[in-house]
Amino acid sequence: MDSYNKIIRLSNTLYNDGLKKANIRDLSGAAQSLRISLRYYKANIPARNLLGLVYFEMGEVVDALSEWVISRSLQPQDNPAEQYLEAIQSNRSRLSSVNQTIKKYNQALLYCQQGSRDLAIIQLKKVLSMNSGLIKGHQLLALLYMEEKKYDHAKKELRAAAKVDTNNVTTLRYLREVDQCLQKESSASKSAHRKKKETASFQSGNETIIQPANVKDTSPFMTILNLVIGVAIGVLITCFLIIPNVQQSAVSDARKAELDANNELTTRTQEVKGLEQEIDNLKKQIQDMEGESDNTQKIMNNYEQLIMAYDAFAQEDVKGAGDTIANVDPNLLGAQAKGVYENLNTQVNEQYIAVVYTQAEQDYNTQNFPAAITGLTKVVEAEEDYRDGYAIYYLAQSCRQTGDVENAKKYYQRMIELHPGTQRARASQQYLDELNNQQP
Repeated sequence: MDSYNKIIRLSNTLYNDGLKKANIRDLSGAAQSLRISLRYYKANIPARNLLGLVYFEMGEVVDALSEWVISRSLQPQDNPAEQYLEAIQSNRSRLSSVNQTIKKYNQALLYCQQGSRDLAIIQLKKVLSMNSGLIKGHQLLALLYMEEKKYDHAKKELRAAAKVDTNNVTTLRYLREVDQCLQKESSASKSAHRKKKETASFQSGNETIIQPANVKDTSPFMTILNLVIGVAIGVLITCFLIIPNVQQSAVSDARKAELDANNELTTRTQEVKGLEQEIDNLKKQIQDMEGESDNTQKIMNNYEQLIMAYDAFAQEDVKGAGDTIANVDPNLLGAQAKGVYENLNTQVNEQYIAVVYTQAEQDYNTQNFPAAITGLTKVVEAEEDYRDGYAIYYLAQSCRQTGDVENAKKYYQRMIELHPGTQRARASQQYLDELNNQQP
């Protein structure tokens, strides 16, 4: 008992630590403390509900829903998780937005893998317009901007992520790298500006004269000489260089204009194709959104079946729990919910078969053969040789009594194979021979 109390206290201490971190928006640190708290004590309802709220604030809506569904299954009454789930389930547009966000984020990842950074950036902007708190979306968009050397844009996205989660290690590491790149750019810019200041230039006629900025010659003779030389050089350049260059420039401008027109036409054609592709993508997204809405409802119904099975088992309604848990698809459950399902399914199956067999045997003895067939079929499907073959023998007898000859023959044959030499096997062989002789 002392060890149990220590575990509970340790779980509550970690919950308090997670609550403090959440209050100062250290969401990643809060999530880590709360996950450890739940490892010590899975039924810590406040910790599980707070973890769901932290996930929701970080944009991880699916993880938040999973935590709240588990919380509600552990404590059905007076649980705030019920209100959280109802608020999301009652808002169909919110569910649709969640589905679209997940799909668009996955599409952005695919674009990144394909090297289409521009498309990935566009997709991530759409994701963040629908879910501005998605931290991993801001981080991925910042990485793409860093690849494009748009460090100011990257810093803006990382600051937006830091507003949601102030102490996220990944965000802080990216910010440090962006600051270093910005400092390098600033140093390079200052160096170029310094070199430009070290020289001075002036225009003499059609000629640009460049000289060191700190060299000055104030001699009148040198000034007049420079002017004469400049005029002479200007006349020579005009005669031999500028006039031919003007003619060549006119030809080059005409060719350049033609090339620009062709390039613009090509660009417009590509834009039209891109718009057509975007229209096709939007149509497909609308179709996918309709299908995903149905999938979301299936997932919620699946969780409801799991909770109903859990409630029935807790109330010692083993048959009800067994009938309900058979409707649960484990492939639609999250990792933690799947663990709850497997544990519950193991416990239910151990008692469910016995309950179903007892009722089926009673139906058989009272000659209610259709009901006996229903129960005994479930038992045989779960464990073929249950009760040393009595289940399959009674099932064969019930099928024979209802006129289901094919199944009766099948189960008599299995009885003979499972327990050869027994009285029930000999009786089964006798009934099997009679049924075979009745065939035309």
